[in-house]
This record gives sequence, C-alpha cells and structure tokens, in this order.
Amino acid sequence: MSQRLKKKTSSFTWQKACAYPLSALYNLAFGVTLLVFHPIQWVAYRLGGYHPHRISVAILNWFLIQNTRILGTRYRLNIDWSQIPLDRPYVVVSNHQSLYDIIPMIWYLRRLQPKFVSKKELGQGIPSVSFNLKYGGSALIDRKNAAQAIEAIAGLGKRIEKNKESAVIFPEGTRSKNGTPKPFKTAGLETLLKNAPSAWILPISINESWKMQRYGSFPNGIGTHITFDFHPPISPDGSIQERIEAAEKAVLSKIKLND
Repeated sequence: MSQRLKKKTSSFTWQKACAYPLSALYNLAFGVTLLVFHPIQWVAYRLGGYHPHRISVAILNWFLIQNTRILGTRYRLNIDWSQIPLDRPYVVVSNHQSLYDIIPMIWYLRRLQPKFVSKKELGQGIPSVSFNLKYGGSALIDRKNAAQAIEAIAGLGKRIEKNKESAVIFPEGTRSKNGTPKPFKTAGLETLLKNAPSAWILPISINESWKMQRYGSFPNGIGTHITFDFHPPISPDGSIQERIEAAEKAVLSKIKLND
C-alpha cells in the first residue's frame, strides 16, 4: 500500500471514529429541536395562520443549521440577490444529495417562501417536518400513483403562480449517495411550469452535502463544507423543454464529480 493511500485510510478511520460521539450529540440536538418546534408550529398555524407558521419554520431550520455545527459543517452560498427579484414566482431546480440540501434551502431561501415536492411518507410521523409539509403548502406525492402525483404538483404550481411563492423540485427523483448527479426526470418539472406560466426557473448546484451521510444513516460525516451555487434565473420565455434543458445544463455546470 502506498504511503499516500495509507495516510488517506488513516485519516478516514480517525474521522469516522470521531464521528460517532459527535453524531450522537448531534442527533440528540436535532431530535430535541424538532420536538420543541412541533408545538410552536402548531400554535403559530392555528392562531396566526400561514405567515406566522412560515416564520416559525424558518426559525426552526436556522436552529437545525446550528445543530450541524456540532459536526463541523460549514455552508457557503454563491448568490447574487440582485438577480432574484421577489415579485414573481420561482421554480427552484437543484441536484439532490441528502437531507442537508433541504434544511439550508428553507432558511436561506425564506424570502422566496419555498414549498417542496416531497414523497407522501414524509408527511406522517416526523415531528415538525410532517406538520410543515402538510400545512405549509408543499406537495406530497405518492410515487406509486402517477395521477395523484401529477395532481398534487399541478396544485403546487397554481399556488406559486397565484401567491408569487416558490416551489423546490429535485428532478433526479431521489438523492445521489456519492454526489454524482442522476439524469433529470422532467414530468414533475413540466407540470409545475405548465401550471405556473409566469414562474422563472432558479437553478442551484449543490456540492458535498452527500458527505453528511457518507457512512450511511449513522454516524454522520464530519467537517463537511457544503456549497450552494445559484445560477441566473431563467425567464418564462421559450418552450418548457428548452428552459428545462437550460436549467439542467446550469445545474450540472457546477457539480464537482468525485475521483
């Protein structure tokens, strides 16, 4: 075994050993945060309605981001907000690497009021998360029922068109476990754009978040540096297919492939 490989293997083993206690502490903090904010969301929604609930969700995700600092996680956003006016709906299109794509998106995109296209299983049984998905305006889809999925996504498109909100969709359909992007599945994205004809597409390239789950569900990866590269929004001009192709090209242009 070469000295370089030995050094890399030793570093990997040391990092994984450190990851166990840090992950235990992180998971405790994460779980407590979800439990604390579940009744806060309930009260905000029941007594105040949509906007107080939206604020409570944003604050929740700020705390969840802080929890990841236990693991040494860092975030960098490359974004020019002057290119992203708030007076229009957006369809946010991104590659998908892990849960840790979503938490920062909710916080950093809070001014765009992001809603998600999510599998229906997440709408049940998870404190805070399920409540937000059910009552925050996201589309919960049944992957085994194409008609239901299309109807839910169409409803989300109509909502963002009316309220000038944003919908986040991961066209790969599932997360990439090693950071290598999967081909776009465009049916859901096409449905969103057809039902939100004035929406601009906001492409985002996410890198390194897969490393937060590089060992599986436990332990978490430590010392991860997650980056979000925001590309210039794509206008509603042109055909839907042309816009989707432009969005995929933009997203892929900043993805770092692993050796």
